[in-house]
Amino acid sequence: MAAADIHRMLIESAMPTYDVVIAEHTVVEADPGTTFTAVRKLDLLTVRTPVLTLSFWIRGLPARWQGRSPAPLPRLVLEDMALPGWLVLGVQPDREFAFGAVGRFWQPVIEWHPVTPEEFRSFAESGWGKIAANLSVRPYGESASLLSYECRTSTTDPGSRRRFLRYWWFIRPFVAHILRATLQQIKDDAEACPPPNPAPISGSR
Repeated sequence: MAAADIHRMLIESAMPTYDVVIAEHTVVEADPGTTFTAVRKLDLLTVRTPVLTLSFWIRGLPARWQGRSPAPLPRLVLEDMALPGWLVLGVQPDREFAFGAVGRFWQPVIEWHPVTPEEFRSFAESGWGKIAANLSVRPYGESASLLSYECRTSTTDPGSRRRFLRYWWFIRPFVAHILRATLQQIKDDAEACPPPNPAPISGSR
């Protein structure tokens, strides 16, 4: 393997050790640049699965009971990172988009703890958990890409770790479901883009 291909990923720098990890992968029939553009431009609200569709339907029940149409959901573009509690940890163009959050996400109502990207790795205040996630793209063959979605979680004290691991046992299948659905949406978006124009051949007329 060429030395240029060996480098530390942003997610490894942000969270080198962790309690649990989950990852999913898919091959995209598009070049890495096109695939990474689809990553950055992903609208998280376009990721639809039966589970998510049900959750959006439940969200609109109060309005329906009052005879009103549910309010339209805003766009949640990944690169804008407008999700409460979440922040961008770093971007390597055409290779990796990393993001994360600090919170007590095992509670019925999640409590987020605001931190900066610079504070994320060293944050160790007792009673919290940290999530580091990334979407990464690598060349696959001559014209395709390998798209990966990885999520790591660590906790800051033994009590939080016990609470989180009980929660993780229940929530892990749902997380895997969301990761796969997200990859499929990015794959669909990237493969729907027209292929890049080939470079002109020098001296051609």
